[in-house]
Amino acid sequence: MKKIITIILSFFLFSSAFAGMKEGDKSKAWDCVGIYMANYFLPPGEEFEYGMKEKSISTAKVLKEYALEIGIPEKDWDDGANKAVDKHYGSKYDKAKTEKCHSFVEALVPNGAERVKKVVQTLY
Repeated sequence: MKKIITIILSFFLFSSAFAGMKEGDKSKAWDCVGIYMANYFLPPGEEFEYGMKEKSISTAKVLKEYALEIGIPEKDWDDGANKAVDKHYGSKYDKAKTEKCHSFVEALVPNGAERVKKVVQTLY
């Protein structure tokens, strides 16, 4: 009986370790996705640089790819991202929040800056 319990507990511990993203990081990543999508769909009259929109949509894509790579189920990721998008949709562009998210992603995702740059280059 002890062996079975040990095996089951080991499986759960391994599964949670494989997820690779702490809950706080996951929440911050989702919040950044919401900010990035708000940047992409700015309300009328909002001034922006087109490059900011490109980087925002590309970084949101890199975050999702990374989440899937480390074992977060797509449905779970999409549910969290959709809630964050609902929270931020229609917001004005906030350069400070956006830059903070870029720094967070570059620290969280291995080769994050390079991965974002690569996705930006494939948009055309």
